[in-house]
Amino acid sequence: MELAAQASLRISFDVTRTNAVLRAGPAFQAELAQLAARFGSAGTRGPLSAEIPLDDFLVSLEELGTWPAPEGVEWEESLAQLVGSVLDDAEAAEQRLSDGGIGTAEVQPGEVLALLGPDWQADLTSFQLRDIALLLSLRHGANFSVPGAGKTRVALSVFAALRAQGRVRRLLVVSPKSAYETWEAESETCFTIPLRTSVLSGSPDAGAEVLLVNYERLDRALAGLAGWLKAAPAMLVLDEAHRMKLGTQGIYGAACMALGPLSHRRLILTGTPAPNGVKDLENLLSFVWPGHGRRVVNQAVAGGDLAHASSVLRPLYTRTTKHELGLPPVETKIRYVPLPELHREVYDALAGRLSARGEAVRSDFDALGKSMLRMLMAATSPALLAKGTSQYEPLSYRLEPLAIPEGSSLHDLMRDLPDYELSPKYAEALRIVSANAALGRKTLVWASFVRSLTTLELMFKDFQPAMVHGGTPDRAEQLHRFREDPDCAVLISNPATLGEGISLHQVCHDAVYVDRDFQAGRFLQSLDRIHRLGLAPDAQTRVTVLAAQETIDEVVAKRLEQKLNFMGRILDDPAVQKLSDLQEEPSVTAGMDLADIRAFLDHLDTAATR
Repeated sequence: MELAAQASLRISFDVTRTNAVLRAGPAFQAELAQLAARFGSAGTRGPLSAEIPLDDFLVSLEELGTWPAPEGVEWEESLAQLVGSVLDDAEAAEQRLSDGGIGTAEVQPGEVLALLGPDWQADLTSFQLRDIALLLSLRHGANFSVPGAGKTRVALSVFAALRAQGRVRRLLVVSPKSAYETWEAESETCFTIPLRTSVLSGSPDAGAEVLLVNYERLDRALAGLAGWLKAAPAMLVLDEAHRMKLGTQGIYGAACMALGPLSHRRLILTGTPAPNGVKDLENLLSFVWPGHGRRVVNQAVAGGDLAHASSVLRPLYTRTTKHELGLPPVETKIRYVPLPELHREVYDALAGRLSARGEAVRSDFDALGKSMLRMLMAATSPALLAKGTSQYEPLSYRLEPLAIPEGSSLHDLMRDLPDYELSPKYAEALRIVSANAALGRKTLVWASFVRSLTTLELMFKDFQPAMVHGGTPDRAEQLHRFREDPDCAVLISNPATLGEGISLHQVCHDAVYVDRDFQAGRFLQSLDRIHRLGLAPDAQTRVTVLAAQETIDEVVAKRLEQKLNFMGRILDDPAVQKLSDLQEEPSVTAGMDLADIRAFLDHLDTAATR
């Protein structure tokens, strides 16, 4: 790109729209080098060009004031618009905070219905009107309301108001596949003439008013989606936005960040905005407000006072809590179970504390024991680690356990453990399901590993179980049977498959977690499948977490307690803090961050020296 003859500096996006590129005129080579040095993360692309990560550029925008020829600075229009909207929202948020909150917002809740246009027909609750008013008062926004609060309807309301004002004409929604049905149904409910909605399957539908695409497809479809956003003023919504919490360091986040600047309005929806702590919140708000989002989060939490941080961040997002929804409380318990003798011996060997029988295969156990996922399996049943005939093969337990043969290797005993001992977690889950069925209550049983699911399906056969996992071909049929068949007393699934996008609270009020990993967000999301808007005031929702004593389960519980406590305090939501008495999170090893890994390694060291 040639620099205009009169320009001293041109500022534009790079091709990914995640970096700002500075190009200087020939007479300003030295000045460009000095300016780039003021941005710590700047990289040179030649003597007259420098590249800076967009967030860093926007955080240090004031450094441009040192440029010696400001009259010759030219901006790419879309980047100038992005900077202007971010600064406008930063000023509006500061004004709202200094004036005491929503009472001074540009849009008042009582004004919302008049802004939605003649096609709007759906009802809105008082808290939805409040949330819409705030979101319309900002150029871009974040809705952190709990599941069941109607975030989809709120987003469509914001789009309707902006469309009626002529500010946007189309809506791009990035969401899990499981949420497509909700967006399509809400479009039909909310508008007298339903919005023309299309799911991306090849090239984007040029005539679509709402275009749906899932996170997994986003990176491959970037070019087409960029063209669709440029073709008409558009609003971009990230539904279940915690999926891009890694920001530009993750595939989903980098794709979202690249599309963000092309939209006239950006909105993120998630009930779990900080499942791993402050970095997740930084990345989410950096999508909404590049530069400003990260800076305001860093400044808010710098002093360690989360109550203060919550008050500083509050003008930047909306959140409807479960208390506001009027939901009856959920009863959450963690039930620790002791390991039988052989199970304990195998688990300790995997953790590094080898018995005399295990010393002979020390290298094998060291290889297994360093895998956190395998330790989670071992806490449930070490036999899950043994290779079956297929990934779906259930463990087969004997009604009458065999005696342990003398001289058997610990490795063989691990493989054949179901012949000698019953997993205490499976036994406890069976007792809970049986007791609930006797009372006419259905139970949702969560387990992370497919062989656990198929094992539980076999053990629960008397209760006509439904089962859904990633490889289930008849998912809809299984869910229908659980909801409608009175003889189907239990649904078995894993949070990775059913943790989002479905509602089971109409028929099920009991959940059991056979195991959990370090993903706090996934735990909260799965919990909300049975505890959401629409529950009867007298409904009793009961959640039981099973944990094996003196295993990795205790480490998971502690880390989840810390994560949920942080999220509850930063969002000023006592209901989330209360769940930190219990505990739950993908990435390299089932959602482990560095603190998780340290806790896990400490557990192995402790177990090895006991």
